[in-house]
Amino acid sequence: MAAQTEESDCAREQTKAEQDVEQVRRRATRDQQRLDSGAVTSPKDLTGLQHEIASLAKRQGDLEDVVLEVMERREAAQARVAELTERVASVQAKSDDATARRDAAFRELDDEAAAVTKEREIVSASVPADLLKLYDRLRVQGGGIGAAKLYARTCQGCRQELAITELSEIRAAARDAVVRCENCHRILVRTAESGL
Repeated sequence: MAAQTEESDCAREQTKAEQDVEQVRRRATRDQQRLDSGAVTSPKDLTGLQHEIASLAKRQGDLEDVVLEVMERREAAQARVAELTERVASVQAKSDDATARRDAAFRELDDEAAAVTKEREIVSASVPADLLKLYDRLRVQGGGIGAAKLYARTCQGCRQELAITELSEIRAAARDAVVRCENCHRILVRTAESGL
């Protein structure tokens, strides 16, 4: 925005300077025509006219120098605008790509969540209601995890190794009995890797 404003300011300044040059040039041409026509006969007026023509030539040269300096600044501003426009386009392309990848990831997560929810509904239909109620309550209390795998005598919910007495009680419990971790109170899922 700043670069575009600078370029626009330079364009206005260049236009004004070019108009000033043109105005001085027209006046010098008009004075030169008056001098060449012989309409001015008084020596004093001729000297004044020649002096004015010389003064206008110097003024025109000064103004043309201003125009050149403004044109150089404008070209630099235009180059800066072009560079920044290219950079903005590059950043926008990266942003668009990141947004597209994010949206694709969200769709993938939504699809996965829908599949897991459907799978959970199927599995939960086969789980006794009282166990499902306990699991849901523990899940709320346990930060989203209501059951944890017992792996190598360690609860994977709290990552604590169970005491020997606790392991003995779990070994003695019936296969379909609900056992819980003494530390985090989550339901323990026993497998062949439990270390019992």
